[in-house]
Amino acid sequence: MDRLSPAASAEAHWTAGARLHPLGDLLRRYRAFLRSPGSRLRLTYAVCPAPSCAIDDVAEVRDELAEAYRALPPAARRAPGRVLRRLDAEFRRRTAPDPDAPPTDRAGVPRPWWHRRLDEDA
Repeated sequence: MDRLSPAASAEAHWTAGARLHPLGDLLRRYRAFLRSPGSRLRLTYAVCPAPSCAIDDVAEVRDELAEAYRALPPAARRAPGRVLRRLDAEFRRRTAPDPDAPPTDRAGVPRPWWHRRLDEDA
């Protein structure tokens, strides 16, 4: 199952600091996107311009998951890493690469793979 054990969940909770969105909430949102009906999924954008609405966009959720994962101490990364690998495999399987997606952002920083998937406008 793609769940954190109680010990891993407690470790992630205590090491998360003052994150805007708790790791559990981010994982729930990521899973909810992947449970959407249909064989192929497309990324959708947040309709609300407020920063707190950004996590309506699954790519933004995945960004925050990456940040939360990197913030964990190495010993606490094992269980969340397993969960993310399984969820990411499903994400890759159910979304398609966007051949027109720019590989970098405006500052020239490489964009993560999850930002280079087909979206609702493609």
